Amino acid sequence: MLEFGSTATLRTYRRTSREDAWGGRREYRAVVDPFARLTVLGSLNMDISVTVPTLPAPGATVLGGGATFAPGGKGANQAVAAARLGAESGIRVRMVGCVGDDDFGRTLKASLSREGVDDSAVRTVPGAPTGIAMITVDQAGENIITVAPGANREVGQQDIAALGAPAGDLPSVLVISAEVPVQAIRAALAGAGSAAPRALTVVNLAPAPPQEEAAAILTQHPDWLVVNESEAAAVLARPVSGLQEAARAAADLVKAGAGNAVVTAGAAGAAYQVAREPSSGTVPAFAVHARDTVGAGDTFVGALAVSLAAGISPAEAITAASAAAATAATRPGTQAGMPRPADISTATGYEWPVPVAG
Repeated sequence: MLEFGSTATLRTYRRTSREDAWGGRREYRAVVDPFARLTVLGSLNMDISVTVPTLPAPGATVLGGGATFAPGGKGANQAVAAARLGAESGIRVRMVGCVGDDDFGRTLKASLSREGVDDSAVRTVPGAPTGIAMITVDQAGENIITVAPGANREVGQQDIAALGAPAGDLPSVLVISAEVPVQAIRAALAGAGSAAPRALTVVNLAPAPPQEEAAAILTQHPDWLVVNESEAAAVLARPVSGLQEAARAAADLVKAGAGNAVVTAGAAGAAYQVAREPSSGTVPAFAVHARDTVGAGDTFVGALAVSLAAGISPAEAITAASAAAATAATRPGTQAGMPRPADISTATGYEWPVPVAG
């Protein structure tokens, strides 16, 4: 059994304007912004998964079940999670990234479209293969993942320019995952910071880039940084294990430049530091019977982004993301296992806080 962050008694809020929420005053009320737009800049991969009795040790060979092929990539996963959780609230989700001119690429674009994600800014790169992820999952739901980035390495200025297209249609929230080049991440943050109105940025440094590059990203002050323990350890160059160390890491990541930071700690829950209020805390774990944890982290990011786009308070947004991640872990498949609001209530007893659009 694995556990992810559990619910607490928290208030539900809504920002009156983007400037009030992320600049000066904070005034909230419980309604949904009918114009909320969420854009994800990140990777698209074809996932090739095999279930094994135990994860292999270095040099070992294990026999598993049949291989399954399914849409994936951290960026696409986060877009699907956001689309499923934001659809009833009218939050529009758009994907920006690259695929190869091959069957995998066409399959990934079609899959996004079926999920209600706008794939018009997913660029097909001639001569580059679509990215693939090789995933091995054991009977406890733990996993090892190896990624061949392929066309994801081609994400660049053309794709950054697409973040604001069509002209003037800037996102309310920009989610950035780290399976694309660091130069693209930095360019996207620079563009978001200079845009008017300014997009709220959520950066998921997974996988964590080299420490020097991660430090440079933080100097651009992303509004939200989301990492797990191992990624926090890589960014801070020190071990991070358990909820208390995660809480200290979140505080240090804010000191390093993040506006707000969340460090997820798997079965222990999540810790956060919110700079503007200021406040910090930990979200203890939801107890669930995990079947497959591969998509839990991306579900967390997508759920957090939707909650913030809808104006939910930081503390409850993190709780909502934890409940969504816990629910995803109870379901097989990465994108296939990503929940809708009713699934979260069934699995955890937590009521999804984003109101349905009227």
